[in-house]
Amino acid sequence: MRVFQRCLPVIIWALVSGNTIAAEAKNNKPMQGVPPTRDSQVTMKNYRDYPANRWAFRNAGAPLNVVMIPREGQIVPLPGPTAPQLGQFEITDLAGNQLEFDAAFESSYADGVAVVQGSTLLHETYFGDFSQHAQHIWFSMSKSLASAAFGLLVAEDRVDLQASPADYIPELAGSGFEPVTIQQVLDHATSLDFHETYTNPDSDFFRYYAPALNLGWLPGSADLQPEAAEIYGVHDFLGRFIKADPARSPGDNFDYNSSNADLLGWLIARISGQPFQDYIQQNIWAKLGAEHDAYIAVDRAYMPAVTGGMNSTLRDALRFGIMIKDRGVFNGQKVIPASWIDQTLQVSERLETNMRNNSKYQADAWQAYHNMWWILDAEAGEYCAVGIHGQVIYINRKADTVMAWFSSQPGASAANNPDFRVKLNAARQLAASLGQ
Repeated sequence: MRVFQRCLPVIIWALVSGNTIAAEAKNNKPMQGVPPTRDSQVTMKNYRDYPANRWAFRNAGAPLNVVMIPREGQIVPLPGPTAPQLGQFEITDLAGNQLEFDAAFESSYADGVAVVQGSTLLHETYFGDFSQHAQHIWFSMSKSLASAAFGLLVAEDRVDLQASPADYIPELAGSGFEPVTIQQVLDHATSLDFHETYTNPDSDFFRYYAPALNLGWLPGSADLQPEAAEIYGVHDFLGRFIKADPARSPGDNFDYNSSNADLLGWLIARISGQPFQDYIQQNIWAKLGAEHDAYIAVDRAYMPAVTGGMNSTLRDALRFGIMIKDRGVFNGQKVIPASWIDQTLQVSERLETNMRNNSKYQADAWQAYHNMWWILDAEAGEYCAVGIHGQVIYINRKADTVMAWFSSQPGASAANNPDFRVKLNAARQLAASLGQ
């Protein structure tokens, strides 16, 4: 039995999304009063539960530990919004009913949504207490940011995508990551004996990974000291816990697993010789003309939670999306090599088959998953960065359009989630109209 389990006398169900909302708090706004009332208090335990998440996701530095990713240089303005009437654009919802664009987002727990065509801001709306100057947690949209940064190392020939991660990180020898390729890490095709779940409090995900990542709460986990733990931070988890699944072969499946992105962040830091947050700041954030500093949540060892810890304003998330849409260029400056951006949309038959064979996503519109991006239509350049609880950067090259939205959905997963799907469908319908 692992030493870490000594702090687990009880598994708390507070992390389980959707069904964990205390009945008496359902209609209460979080953080009411000075000091807050007990039933409105946001804590590390409840920060992902609705309605506490409506406050926590735009103030993630309160329940979580964070490090800064400062903005730099002149702000590059986004002219507009020039078409606020797009908020009344009629879309067809999942039930076949007509609904206005903004209403579709508001009714599905959105905190804000913004639309850009070219480099012009057409429309933006904020709901509740969210605003253009407030940061919001990206959750797994952060994976796509890490992938963009990793492309710089690939273009510099500092990493071989067909090599094992253990070739660069010796601590991974004997782990489930040794027999896989880095490309399989990027495609969530690693066949690990560890499964992502947001609803099983007895899973390894809840018991080890989430507390080590410091994005999940268990009794006593925050007080655990490194000298008393085999698994303290997330890097310990990657090297000492994760094993290969003997029943599967790497590359033969798409099995979404956040630990792949944490490994990607470790590779970036190890190969570049810089802390992940400094590498992102120097090579991406400083070049986007951002309006505000960003920050990233850290694990229990104060290392960046690469898989889901990024926080920024909505407009600055748009700037990142514009750079990706424009093949790595922002405001005339090359940020990411176009070859790496284009490679994301080179979807093989194997990637498509892996997506089709994953039963979780068979009812959704995804064509494939590649280089830590969700592909809708590779030929049209339509793809997304996606985070739990409804965070999305939507890119459509054919329509020259980027949309970004933040949400506080009660349900975490995007798979078969109506609150997620209604927003994505609305975005696709609007993009189709803008592309005509």
